Amino acid sequence: MSSFLIVSKEILPDYYDKVIEARKLLESRQCKTVTEAVERCGISRTTFYKYKDYVFAFNESPKSTRKAILSVLLKDESGALSSVLNSISDHGVSILTISQAVPVAGNANVLLSLDISGIGEGLDSMITDLRHLKAVRHVHLDALE
Repeated sequence: MSSFLIVSKEILPDYYDKVIEARKLLESRQCKTVTEAVERCGISRTTFYKYKDYVFAFNESPKSTRKAILSVLLKDESGALSSVLNSISDHGVSILTISQAVPVAGNANVLLSLDISGIGEGLDSMITDLRHLKAVRHVHLDALE
């Protein structure tokens, strides 16, 4: 039997929503400390810590790793891969594996598997930022779990 229920938030106390909001403020780095986040949301630190690991929005996966696989086509130039990795890191994403092919005709194909469970602003934002890097010719989301 599962330990999860689907319950309408209309019958739940409003502080559950505020816990989710505080966690999102921290994950997106809009707030640097728990104290700042809970003050902004109007709940106590005690309430936040009591429920933070137990209350999730419907589209959140509690305590699970979300994964994405990206194909990136880079210009064959020094620092190209480094700029991609730095941008990914800036979004709070962890890199699980990197597979880079031998550059051909001035292009290098890179396949990245990513742990996106800690992503701040969202996958679309990260991909857009990658596409704007000088050394990136193309980015494609191959898979999402």
